[in-house]
Amino acid sequence: MARILVTDDEEGIRSFLAEALERDGHEVEQAENGAVALGLLQRRSFDVVLTDLQMPEMDGMALLTRVRDEQPETEVIVLTAHGSVSSAVEAMRKGAYDFLEKPVDSLAELRLLVRRAVERRQLKTSAEGARRQRTELPKLAYGAPEMTAVVDALHKVAKTDATVLLIGESGTGKEVAARAVHEESARAEGPFIAVNCAALSDALLESELFGHEKGAFTGAHARRRGRLELAEGGTFFLDEVGELKPALQAKLLRALEERTFERVGGTRTLRADARWVAATNRDLASMIEEGTFREDLYHRLAVFPIRLPPLRERRQDIRPLAEQLLTKIGQDLGRPGLVLSDEVTSRLEAAQWPGNVRQLRNVLERAAILADGSMLGTEHLWLDVTTPGTTPSAPKVPETLEALERQAIEQALEAVEGNRKQAAARLGIGERTLYDKLKRYGLS
Repeated sequence: MARILVTDDEEGIRSFLAEALERDGHEVEQAENGAVALGLLQRRSFDVVLTDLQMPEMDGMALLTRVRDEQPETEVIVLTAHGSVSSAVEAMRKGAYDFLEKPVDSLAELRLLVRRAVERRQLKTSAEGARRQRTELPKLAYGAPEMTAVVDALHKVAKTDATVLLIGESGTGKEVAARAVHEESARAEGPFIAVNCAALSDALLESELFGHEKGAFTGAHARRRGRLELAEGGTFFLDEVGELKPALQAKLLRALEERTFERVGGTRTLRADARWVAATNRDLASMIEEGTFREDLYHRLAVFPIRLPPLRERRQDIRPLAEQLLTKIGQDLGRPGLVLSDEVTSRLEAAQWPGNVRQLRNVLERAAILADGSMLGTEHLWLDVTTPGTTPSAPKVPETLEALERQAIEQALEAVEGNRKQAAARLGIGERTLYDKLKRYGLS
């Protein structure tokens, strides 16, 4: 769980909060004022600091300033007396995550707010890790002329704050392109926050986008920050934007035009300084004609539209993409050095790829699981090979890994007319291993 520092000059309140958080599994330390808290912070790091504002020696506002300067990844929640909300708002302007009014009567609200702060801290840490590793991230793999213009456009627009609309079929790599824009931008040190508009109901999506206030609806036990607010200083990626319903489109349009919004159930206008990138696999022009997508929102999103061509239109990309994906798959499986045979590469380049890059990765991952050696052969592929312009039939997929392995062995034996030595070589395994598998599956 998280490491939390509770700071309050009233021992009873301090102990009450610490015990409640320790019951949730957090590691908690206590400090009676800001000076003591600062001493603890200088010896170790904390995920969250929970601090009162009015304390002797060093008050909460001064402590907040020091935390922001010395441990910017640490989230600070301030405690304020009832009727002193203005002080808490000032603290939030100076970088506090949120505030709680004293006395803290709702432990559920305390726990939820701390959990959200921990999540926010993890997001910031992930963003920092991504920043440090940016130079190690693989570049967009491509070889087709069709992608040269796309990559050039991504590089150019990344240096601006212009809103980008990525258009392409499912699986063409729109989120990868969005992350590339973020990583090359001046906002690369900020968070990359993504929302999939197709994954949530309208009500949940509005709360996910803009956040909500306590009591805004049934189950809203505490204030929650939305994804747009979390994207402050970074990039806000709105995936599957064509799935938005008209009512939510209007609210999103205002947020995009004015860079302001309100949480669900709230009246306070908030600002969000985030760079917008949207993506869709829908024909938004047709949706505008049908009246299901707002034309004004489209023009706001499509300041810089980029179309990502499907994989079947850029077959020269298949080899470099497959090699890049296989390197990552090998790392994930703990099997570096995986390679493709020339015959496998030829078959990959001949396939239609209705699922685009996502489908290519799935095919390679299954093949890697099947191959006992480092070489991936054609006997490891689940793939219908079709010529360009035709539609592949859906392959019959075995339901278990054992069935998949048995199928691969049968196909290898059939290809070499039962020669076990040659079959073992095609499978990338030893003859003894093949013999054991034949016995296991009852194959002659």
